[in-house]
Amino acid sequence: MIKVLIDADACPVKDEAIEVAGRYGAEAVLVSNGGMRPSRYPDARIVTVPEGPDAADDWIVEAIEAGDVVVTADIPLAARALEKSAAALGPTGREFTPESIGTALSMRAFKQHLRETGESKGYNASFTNADRSRFLQSLDQILRRPPVRN
Repeated sequence: MIKVLIDADACPVKDEAIEVAGRYGAEAVLVSNGGMRPSRYPDARIVTVPEGPDAADDWIVEAIEAGDVVVTADIPLAARALEKSAAALGPTGREFTPESIGTALSMRAFKQHLRETGESKGYNASFTNADRSRFLQSLDQILRRPPVRN
């Protein structure tokens, strides 16, 4: 069974990911450092990992199988998912691919450098309804693809 693993701590599209996963018979798994109310997400498995840097990311990477989908805004986690032949999708509907991940990692490092030097305040764009719609469409397309075989 395909899993949709959601890096849930700051994910604005948890409900949408669970709904789309359910339509395709995929297991939805919310992974967080805590604070998730199971009653709010009855159609998902909730995994709480210990506090610590990258604990949720590490759990997700260990659980990934080829063909699964990882929903995350964390670019290094997306890269790790791609290495395991999983799909990686950002909450704005941007799919990370083997062709695009290098550029995304480079831009992340560049923006971090700008923040560290004070050249940028690090403000992120607001999450919009168009982002939500693009996410729903992208996740639907990913889950319609033929299964990945390794």
